[in-house]
Amino acid sequence: MNRNLRLAALIAVGAAVFSATGCNKLKARDQLNKGVASYKNARYEQAIDHFQNAVSLDPGLENARLYLATAYTQLYIPEVDTPENVRLAEQAIDQFKAVLQHDPKSVTSVKGIAYLYLQQKKFDDAKAYYHKALEIDPNDPESYYTLGVIAWTQSYKPRMEAKAKLGLKPDEPLKDKKVCQGLRDANWGIIQDGLDSLNKAIELRPDYDDAMAYMNLLNREKAELECGDPAARAEDEKTAEGWFDKTMATKKMKVEKQPSAPGISVDQNK
Repeated sequence: MNRNLRLAALIAVGAAVFSATGCNKLKARDQLNKGVASYKNARYEQAIDHFQNAVSLDPGLENARLYLATAYTQLYIPEVDTPENVRLAEQAIDQFKAVLQHDPKSVTSVKGIAYLYLQQKKFDDAKAYYHKALEIDPNDPESYYTLGVIAWTQSYKPRMEAKAKLGLKPDEPLKDKKVCQGLRDANWGIIQDGLDSLNKAIELRPDYDDAMAYMNLLNREKAELECGDPAARAEDEKTAEGWFDKTMATKKMKVEKQPSAPGISVDQNK
C-alpha cells in the first residue's frame, strides 16, 4: 500500500512538473510573438524585453535568442565606443554564441558575430567568423566579398598612416623603400587573400559590381606596394583600371535591365 502511495505521489509530481514546463513553453511562445511584433514596428527596446522573457521561460527557444541578438544589433551604433554601446555588441554576440552551442551550423549566428566584430574593427576576429560561415555555406558570395573588403581596409589604413607620417599627400607614391618594404611584408599576403576572396565572390555572382569595385581598389593597393618596380606597378594599375571599367559596365547593364517607369502616352492626332 505504501509503495502504491509513493508511486502515485511521484506520478503527481511528474505531472505537475510537466504541466509547468508546458505552461512555460506556451508563455515563451507568447513572449516571442509579442517581441516579433515590437521588432517589426522598430520598437527594439520593447522587443528585447519580450525576447528576454521568452529566453528565461524557455532557454531552448533558439528563435527567441536569434531575435534577441538581432534586436541588440539593431540598437548597436558602429564606431561608437561608449560602454553602453559596446555592451550591446557584447550582448548580441553572447546570444549568437548561445545559439551556436545548440546549433553549430547556424550561419545566421556566425555571420551576425562576424558583422559585429567587423563593425568594432576587430578584423582578425571578423575574418575568422566569415571563414566559419563559408565552412557552413561555401557558396555565399557575400562572405567572400566582405573578406575582400576587410583585406582592403587592413592594407589601406596603415599605408595612409605611413604616408601621413612622411608628410606625403594621399596620391603621392611611397618613395621611402624601407617603409614601403615594411608595408609590403605586413600586407602583401592580406592583399592576395583579399583578391582571391573577391574573385570567388564574382565567380559565384558574375554581376557583383561591389566586388568588382573592390577588385579595383585592392589592385591599386597592390600597385602601391610594388616598391620601386615601375613595370609591376603599371601592370597592377592597368588591372585596376580594367576592373573599374567592368564595374561601371555592370552597373550600367543593371540599370538598363530595370523595367522602365510607366509613362503617359499622348495621341498626337488629337
